[in-house]
Amino acid sequence: MNILIHRLSAFAALAMLALPAAANDYVIDDSHTYAHFTVDHLGFSTQRGFFRETSGSIRFDPEARNGEVDVRIAAGSLETGNRRRDDALRGATWFNVDAFPDILLRHGKLIFDGERPVAVEGTLVMLGEARPVRLEITRFKCGLNLAIGKQGCGADAHGRIRRSEFGMNSAIPFVGDEVRLDIQVEAYRP
Repeated sequence: MNILIHRLSAFAALAMLALPAAANDYVIDDSHTYAHFTVDHLGFSTQRGFFRETSGSIRFDPEARNGEVDVRIAAGSLETGNRRRDDALRGATWFNVDAFPDILLRHGKLIFDGERPVAVEGTLVMLGEARPVRLEITRFKCGLNLAIGKQGCGADAHGRIRRSEFGMNSAIPFVGDEVRLDIQVEAYRP
């Protein structure tokens, strides 16, 4: 009887190896994920800021070469290094965080070149407006994070948006309309 169970177990293990890998779900690690932005200020300088709070999920299937990304950015977690500017940017004429607490990247489809994801195409939702967005992936890696003993994926992605397309028209043209958005993300299997 033990030999039969052993052979069935070995057969089941071999059968599982022959099956294509299924899509894996990952949860975004908010301690290693940040959304940054840069914008021109009066032609004199480039101003930068970031959002401290992010959450979301990634579904990644390397065999089928597809995946999906959903990211939630807490607009009120914005920081630029200047408290007065941060308070103004959180206000009604800029990010209006009381009425629109979240910035969302929804249904972000991974775009592949061969075996490697090279972009995310999805919908950016900000200030109640939804617009298509494409973020180019400049770094991507999946594997075992030896420090925490979990399987994960990480990426750096960037793109450009026009804030006026979302109704954020304050101080244009003195503060640039074009904004560079950078997202560095790490996500791990639950």
